[in-house]
Amino acid sequence: MKPQSVLVTGGAGFIGSELVRQLVDAGHNVIAVDNLVSGKRENVDGLPASNFKFVKQDIREQGAMAALLQKVQVVFHLACLGVRHSIHSPVENHEVNAAATLHLLGLARASGVKRFVYVSSSEVYGTAKWVPMTEEHPTYPATVYGSSKLAGECYTRAYWHTYEYPTVVVRPFNAYGPRCHHEGDSGEVIPKFMLRSMVGKPMIIFGDGTQTRDFTFVSDTARGIALAGFSDKAVGHTINLGNGREIQINELAKTVADIMGISSAKIEHDAPRPADVLRLCAETKKARELLDFAPTISLKDGLKKLLAWYKASGKSAEALLEDERVHNWKPMIPAPKEE
Repeated sequence: MKPQSVLVTGGAGFIGSELVRQLVDAGHNVIAVDNLVSGKRENVDGLPASNFKFVKQDIREQGAMAALLQKVQVVFHLACLGVRHSIHSPVENHEVNAAATLHLLGLARASGVKRFVYVSSSEVYGTAKWVPMTEEHPTYPATVYGSSKLAGECYTRAYWHTYEYPTVVVRPFNAYGPRCHHEGDSGEVIPKFMLRSMVGKPMIIFGDGTQTRDFTFVSDTARGIALAGFSDKAVGHTINLGNGREIQINELAKTVADIMGISSAKIEHDAPRPADVLRLCAETKKARELLDFAPTISLKDGLKKLLAWYKASGKSAEALLEDERVHNWKPMIPAPKEE
């Protein structure tokens, strides 16, 4: 396709940095915007200055964002604060995920941006009432994060219906892979399971472990998001991005252990997390029809790729786990001041 000028918010984050890399490799001119609260500058290191620019910026700063949107043709909006963050800081979560999205839509439309892709989350559904979950499945989020992402979706769709502004909403299900978060309140189950297993620590399962997730390798997720930015058929639609296969967290722990060659996995069960979604599994027909998208990497192959990435990263699992917070939905307790 013809190279375009693209802006990616949250471009130094986990999924955002993979999307940025794919867009740069495809020849697009990419601006990655990130305030580095959960993203990392190193995630986009090594990209060519000829068609890549990184800007450290909070998306809530409207004047700065308006300036960056000049001459941009496509916006991929991924910047957000996560599920666990919303439990201890709900108002800030809303401000970034919902209010800032509404402002960014207005700025993009005023700047003549031709396509706005809003990257939502399967968390907008809450626990599945049936599977596979079509895009018409009821949205009943259990957290402020899910609620704020749903608000962002609604604003994005409203800009299409009210102004005929070309928008697309995509709902990625659970992504994993290189650069995924194990640390702080962004930490997710697969990197935590893998890093803990690498150092002989138990994998911690919250609740009874029968809750399910639909995991997609990050390169597949990012490819689906990129397709949404350039498919005319996708305009005005809301589209799931998932594998269409669910796995219980108990089974996931066993699969991680198997990939790592651990004969007897160490597993501990802890109290359930607040407002934890119990079941997710995507219906993927719409993505196939509108985006010609289907995941290509199986869970086992994806786990092998992630393990290889950790081993080649030059960082020990012990060092990485220093940033892990087991109960990462709880607010940080400041260290006592030295007298």
